Amino acid sequence: MSDAPLAIDQRRGIIALWLVVLCAMVFVMVVLGGVTRLTHSGLSMVEWRPLTGWLPPLGESEWRDAFAKYQQFPEYRELNYAMSLHGFKSIYWHEYLHRLWGRLIGVAFVFPFAVFALRGWLDRSLVGRLLLAFVLGGLQGLLGWYMVKSGMTDEPDVSQYRLTAHLGAAFVIFGYLLWLVFDLLVPGVSRVKDPGRRVLARFAVVVTGLILVMALSGGFVAGLDAGFVYNTFPLMEGRLVPDSLFEATPWYLNPFENIVTAQFVHRLLAVVVVAAVAVLWSRVRGTALEARARHAVNVTALVAVFQVALGIATLLLVVPVALGAAHQAGAFVLFACALWAVHALSFSAGGTMKA
Repeated sequence: MSDAPLAIDQRRGIIALWLVVLCAMVFVMVVLGGVTRLTHSGLSMVEWRPLTGWLPPLGESEWRDAFAKYQQFPEYRELNYAMSLHGFKSIYWHEYLHRLWGRLIGVAFVFPFAVFALRGWLDRSLVGRLLLAFVLGGLQGLLGWYMVKSGMTDEPDVSQYRLTAHLGAAFVIFGYLLWLVFDLLVPGVSRVKDPGRRVLARFAVVVTGLILVMALSGGFVAGLDAGFVYNTFPLMEGRLVPDSLFEATPWYLNPFENIVTAQFVHRLLAVVVVAAVAVLWSRVRGTALEARARHAVNVTALVAVFQVALGIATLLLVVPVALGAAHQAGAFVLFACALWAVHALSFSAGGTMKA
């Protein structure tokens, strides 16, 4: 390289591209997880072998052995007792691909990280932040198996609490990696000092938090299979506010264990998110901002409207697999756009950033 600053910029660009690839892989992992959930495939693999489980069953005898193990658990005995070996293979492949993709994410992290570290491209701060991402990924694998284990007891369905925790961890990992990308891609940023701009940035943080809460409420809807009932909009049970919102006791468990309340809360949060994004968009329109911040907010507003429309379509059509998976993926896209808006509003280009 001709000079050190150019070399540093190029290194940062390569590292950022690597992290973008990891973000994309996490996104694909989420889509695979949604398909696995919607096809009721998540309990088909009854063993967790994180280091040795790279290969699927090879040959008919291994498939029959895997099927025999599955037949020992409640999902087969209570729900799939008429399933053939061919039917078992179809659900097994969904869960296998989901787990295999998680392992591939680990490989895609470890080897480039080692190369960058050996070449001295990573400063101490970035090494620490990347190692934290790796630890979070490992814990996510443990949490995934903890979730699956909850469906191998008396009830042949995973806990909605563990499912939502697994989903929330995916958001954390995805958002953490994406924030690192923003830090690396924007050359020379400094935190804004203008009071009005800082107010907008804080409000964008609130909007992002609301989006995350809405997405997690969707985890409870999925965990309770609440999307398969009350498939009308905007009414539920023929009313805007259904009668059976607080049937569960104690009352505070209703959003997490009452199908009606879980779906109602998710609908309500969707309306709140769209309203909050609309307020942010209107306030940004009247403010002098650089193109990066304005584009981030505009895209967030557009994606929010699309995501709500997709959610309504998914509900009205009684959660077809393709739409259900797309709706879950849309939540991650909306979250990513909101994080982009937070970063763009919080930092302005032109400062000096540590290489």
